[in-house]
Amino acid sequence: MEAQSLPAALALVAGGGAGLSPERRAALGASLPLLQRDYRFERVWFWGCIQGVRGAYYIAEGLGPDRAAPRSRLYSLNCLDWSLLTPATKEMLALAEQVKGRFQGDPSFEYSLSEINAEAAARLLESGKEPVMKEEARLVATIELIDRAVGIVPRGAFVKTALGAVHENRHFEGLSLAEAKKLSSYFHLTEPVNLKNKTLLEKADLDPSIDFLDSLEHDIPQGSWSIQLEKGGTVVVLRSLLWLGLTFYHVPMTKQFGYVYFGTGEKNLDLPFML
Repeated sequence: MEAQSLPAALALVAGGGAGLSPERRAALGASLPLLQRDYRFERVWFWGCIQGVRGAYYIAEGLGPDRAAPRSRLYSLNCLDWSLLTPATKEMLALAEQVKGRFQGDPSFEYSLSEINAEAAARLLESGKEPVMKEEARLVATIELIDRAVGIVPRGAFVKTALGAVHENRHFEGLSLAEAKKLSSYFHLTEPVNLKNKTLLEKADLDPSIDFLDSLEHDIPQGSWSIQLEKGGTVVVLRSLLWLGLTFYHVPMTKQFGYVYFGTGEKNLDLPFML
């Protein structure tokens, strides 16, 4: 969700009941432009909020010229003071998927790996390290998992150049209302998986400059997305049922789109039994 259009964007996704207090909005309005200036980001996105037992983490993402490049992630406990998160490793992602329960809201809180993954704890002990995982590591790993699974954009919003870089499409004027109601019109903003498995015949109808990502229509499990028209049919809202709290919005025939997460950072593992 673009930091520059944050108040208007939050109003468009407020139908689900999530949002920010006026104080938090004012604080973000003052701190995010400074964040962009200090870290020299080309764009800053407000990613959302992960609610813990004793506090909440407010997340922002900094982007460079290449939108497909790894993003810098920062968190704040008060929407004013921001701390840069280290990139998530494969080991951190694997451990974060095994951690159960709510976030505590304290970045220095430590989870005992002996209760989560005995093998990983044994490896750390052998190397002379404590078998613990800090909540800060779980936080960045959870953000990465959510972005990979449900971070989405409309078809055509980004273009891939001949050199492989991904940029915003300046000619994108939004999806039509008919297209905006289809799951196939939205793509995952992450490394494609299903696209590589398509046959040459299936790829023949694709435009390689804009159809370089996986669409939502083949997401597993089927039915993990909810599409609704809100604000009198002027806004298309997609909500993830796999990561409850992730809301995407798009105003058809305009360049307005984005997603935000307001939740506990827990995956809905019961979804296959609920469909």
